[in-house]
Amino acid sequence: MNAHTYPIGTPGQPWGEAEKADWLARQRRRRSYVDDVLSRIGPLREAFDISQYGELDYVGERFPLLAVKSRDGRDDLPTVLVTGGVHGYETSGVHGALQFLEQRAADYAGRINLVVAPCVSPWAYERIHRWNMFALDPNRSFVADSPAPESAALMGLVAPFREHALLHIDLHETTDSDESEFRPALAARDGVDYEPGEIPDGFYLVGDSDNPQPAFQQAIIEAVAKVTHIAPDDAKGEIIGSPSVAPGVINYPLKKLGLCAGITNASYTTTTEVYPDSPKATPQQCNDAQVAAVCAAIDFALAHAP
Repeated sequence: MNAHTYPIGTPGQPWGEAEKADWLARQRRRRSYVDDVLSRIGPLREAFDISQYGELDYVGERFPLLAVKSRDGRDDLPTVLVTGGVHGYETSGVHGALQFLEQRAADYAGRINLVVAPCVSPWAYERIHRWNMFALDPNRSFVADSPAPESAALMGLVAPFREHALLHIDLHETTDSDESEFRPALAARDGVDYEPGEIPDGFYLVGDSDNPQPAFQQAIIEAVAKVTHIAPDDAKGEIIGSPSVAPGVINYPLKKLGLCAGITNASYTTTTEVYPDSPKATPQQCNDAQVAAVCAAIDFALAHAP
């Protein structure tokens, strides 16, 4: 498939404002941030501090951006950041973060300062989309003077502990729709040909090529393998076009690419990638895999804190 097969734009020409407006007009609200996310955050007030770190105002639609934090944080405890829903369509990233808060976060009370942003991109969550309403990918927008308000708001939340966080785990999915919709849309938006890729069947991690921490990544893979299957390498020894550095692990330069997992200088960073379209995984398994990953990441980081 090349860019000309996408229904918006002219082959070889990046989108202008008219094409972006056409794209936006096609987006439809398909689920509720209030019902799915805010309704589950409310009851957490009994055990956690809930703070609003920003608000999106998208043509009259307002989305409060909420963070769930340990109550009575202490300066002598390490800070752990968990983010979900940077790509709003990646469902288990959001619901896995919420499930962790509901079921497992209490296990770490008094041991860490926990900060969880369960749904970084609520407009995209409702549209089941990768981009925000400006056709921007928040997960390539964690940069100075970010053009994506979702990314800018999260960077503001993180700023006070950016330099001394122990761990940041960012919860994502890789879906079949990446190849059927999102990557073709990206090629069309940027005026380039779409080059088909291969969606890996299973869970994998994206570590930081500048701070790979292989033992940390392996500990997460081992924990998740008890819940769901790990993605195998393709015929080239790659996962989504990047060389596999260990079973189920690839590395990206997180900060250089403006990725969410690079927004702190944490000793341990990783991005989870669940495959929800696998016939071998249920939605609950996907959520459970995210929770297993978060717990394994925290356990390892605490055991090996610098």
